[in-house]
Amino acid sequence: MAKKKKSTGGAAAPKIQGYIAGAGEVVEEKIAHTLQENFMPYAMSIILSRAIPEIDGFKPSHRKLLYTMYKMGLLGSTRTKSANIVGQTMKLNPHGDAAIYDTMVRLSRGYEALLHPFVDSKGNFGKSYSRDMAWAASRYTEAKLDPICAELFGDIDKDTVDFVDNYDNTLKEPSLLPAAFPSVLVNANTGIAVGMASSICSFNLEEVCRTTIGLLKDPDFDITSTLLAPDFIGGAQIIYDKQVIENVYRTGRGSIRMRGRYTYDQYANCIDILSIPQTTTSEAIIEKVIDLVKQGKIREISDIRDETGIDGLKITIDLKRQTNPEKLMQKLYKMTPLEDSFSCNFNVLIAGTPKVLGVRELLNEWSAFRIECVKRRTYFDLHKKKDRLHLLRGLEKILLDIDKAIRIIRQTEEESQVVPNLMEGFEIDNIQAEYVAEIKLRHLNREYILKHTADIQQLEKDIAELESILGSSKKIKAIIIRELENIIKKYGQPRKSMIIYADTIEEEDIEEDVPDYPVNLFFTKEGYFKRITPLSLRMGGEQKLKEGDSILEHIETTANTDLIFFSDRQQAYKAKGSQFADTKASTLGEYIPAKLGFDEEENAVYMVATKDYHGFVFFFFENGKAAKVPLEVYATKTNRKKLTGAYSDKDSLAAILFVENDETEILLRSSSGRQLLIKAGDLLTKTSRTTQGVAVMKLKKGHRVISAEVYTEGTFQKPDRYRAKNLPSMGQTPSAEEAGEQMSFLPDV
Repeated sequence: MAKKKKSTGGAAAPKIQGYIAGAGEVVEEKIAHTLQENFMPYAMSIILSRAIPEIDGFKPSHRKLLYTMYKMGLLGSTRTKSANIVGQTMKLNPHGDAAIYDTMVRLSRGYEALLHPFVDSKGNFGKSYSRDMAWAASRYTEAKLDPICAELFGDIDKDTVDFVDNYDNTLKEPSLLPAAFPSVLVNANTGIAVGMASSICSFNLEEVCRTTIGLLKDPDFDITSTLLAPDFIGGAQIIYDKQVIENVYRTGRGSIRMRGRYTYDQYANCIDILSIPQTTTSEAIIEKVIDLVKQGKIREISDIRDETGIDGLKITIDLKRQTNPEKLMQKLYKMTPLEDSFSCNFNVLIAGTPKVLGVRELLNEWSAFRIECVKRRTYFDLHKKKDRLHLLRGLEKILLDIDKAIRIIRQTEEESQVVPNLMEGFEIDNIQAEYVAEIKLRHLNREYILKHTADIQQLEKDIAELESILGSSKKIKAIIIRELENIIKKYGQPRKSMIIYADTIEEEDIEEDVPDYPVNLFFTKEGYFKRITPLSLRMGGEQKLKEGDSILEHIETTANTDLIFFSDRQQAYKAKGSQFADTKASTLGEYIPAKLGFDEEENAVYMVATKDYHGFVFFFFENGKAAKVPLEVYATKTNRKKLTGAYSDKDSLAAILFVENDETEILLRSSSGRQLLIKAGDLLTKTSRTTQGVAVMKLKKGHRVISAEVYTEGTFQKPDRYRAKNLPSMGQTPSAEEAGEQMSFLPDV
């Protein structure tokens, strides 16, 4: 809050020429009051009058421009200079010629931003997919309305929509356009207001109209059966995820993934990119690729250039010899804007109130709007026909005695008495008498009158039909359906964006050229991981561990290996060895649950390191069962890092072991003190990760399996004593001498 600062002038100040009372005075005012009085009206103006489209699919700037062109007679074959259109539009839109011309450019066919452009342009209007291809000045280009605009203005002169005054109250303009199709979904529309935004993706005209027809016939119509997915003018591929699409249709919010389309020329050894996502430009893609090449992250490209021409967008990428084009494109999709997302926010003004609507609700709102337009048009036609019928009824009475009408007019001394005398002579009202009195003398013949009165019967039928339409919502909907079907026939076109299903895309991890060298991997009971080089391990001291922690696994391998961490929640988390930095024995290492994003209170219990996914993972459960699962079932083609259902949850887990061949022996121990030796090959392999396994160790009541480990030669003096002849087996209790040697291996029970 500012303090008052009195000016040197005041009530007693001398009257000097040019003096302004109160000049220089600082007045205290609360910030909340200032915001309410100044900023809030501005925010409302932006929301209602600038940035958010209405149910007809247009913002005020679009509507003012198109209506001006309509009134200029540009819905035909004649074009006019864009500068002329801009000047005329300023009578409705006083925001300046540059803003108006920019609006017209974005609605034009030449700019290629809309599936169904509303402005038929001639000249250089730039391109939506290029940042550097600027449009020519308005004095050089020409434009007219595209034929599809006939569906926007078809009934505008029949009182279908309200008209309001322009900014200086000298002209009238429509508050909405009576669009005969749901243009709000047919063409993309984005805008940023104060505190809210709108972002509506475009859909195929035929699909939108078919869906609207389905909803008019059945409110519970399945919209996904006809409205397949968004459709973009650039023709980018839509990555179809059913759950995402249904969420967008239901809530009006979501993110649609799309990627560019390409072809590979094997003779020229180059990739031609022919379409890109709607959200980016060709320059942005080329600059990103060049940057990646300079950084050494992409080595397969020898040259990239923009070959966009008269045939449309084209980015050519020359490849080095023996480059796999598909793998390169996978990299480019991941690392450049060639794959991007369109964020949907279906925010539309409904009766002056911004609302975020799903597709069903949006089409229902448009249907209600269009029903009202058809009703108003029908009432307008009905009123006109009734007026016409009323006049013809009066003319019909004249037909009975034309000579009498002429006599009345000739014998009337004053002109002002002609109408009253006709009213009295033929028992007609003032409107009918005025109509008869204005008939030319040459038309007072039987042929003229019979010709006009013959329309009475047709008018009566038309009036009855119009009244029945007004009284039946079913007939009104039938009219709208018929109009939509005609629009499909006239303007429907095939989809430009190809749909590809998300589950058919093989997404591979981008493997950078990381040097491969020997390393030692350590995994602890508490879930800590270390990667140490042999040299560092030899020079280092003791392993630093948390109090109470111990090393569970020590694996000698190389840096570029795959790691699988199993958790106590039946989940597996995958990582690359190259994701971890080399460290020293004197550090705790990295905490795996935090590094890989484990769920809350989820712990890592075992680690597998592999390069070829050969071998088996054994899961031993406390109930004596064991599951043998091939490691290859944990190899994924996509870049998934988290695998749910990594093993069975039917009983508590006792141990996990990774075994590379079937000759390996495994030692099981139970809480009763019994021990059992089994060979890995004795168990059948199960291809399902969640298999419950088979019984391998018989247990006494109240006891359980407590551990499993790879058998080390020499642990037992007589190992054959513990080897099972048949499974399941109870195992053997160690002798006193063997038991003494193994006490350190037994966990607390």
